[in-house]
Amino acid sequence: MSLQSVRQFFADNAPDIDIIELSQSTATVALAAAAHHVEPGQIAKTLSLKVKNEVILVVAKGDARLDNKKLKSTFGAKARMLSSDEVVTITGHPVGGVCPFGLENPVAIYCDVSLKQYPEVLPAAGAIHSAVRISPERMAELTRAKWIDVCL
Repeated sequence: MSLQSVRQFFADNAPDIDIIELSQSTATVALAAAAHHVEPGQIAKTLSLKVKNEVILVVAKGDARLDNKKLKSTFGAKARMLSSDEVVTITGHPVGGVCPFGLENPVAIYCDVSLKQYPEVLPAAGAIHSAVRISPERMAELTRAKWIDVCL
């Protein structure tokens, strides 16, 4: 279902973007970078967080780490990672396939400025063996993401 919702998202919003499906898992940054022959930073990881009572998604470069001080300063509270069950329930995507496209429920999406160093990034596409190639700017535009600086 998750991959299908991402397919529908791109069919409706960006039919020029193809979903890449591989036979091997790309569920981690390291696996995805190796499978797509790119550096780890070029993998756009989507982090599912809860801040106060709001669930948010933060898309960042694959080798970036969240900076808790920047997160707290940006959102006014500490953030916690969602459990894998919460991730699936809220996004509709499995851990390792979470992306800002084709979400089960509307959530606020943020793109970290760390993505801007690449002309093209590879976020997952709703499954642990799928991805898309997209510019960070287009990804933010398609998902109505706000740009923030919350990574080291």
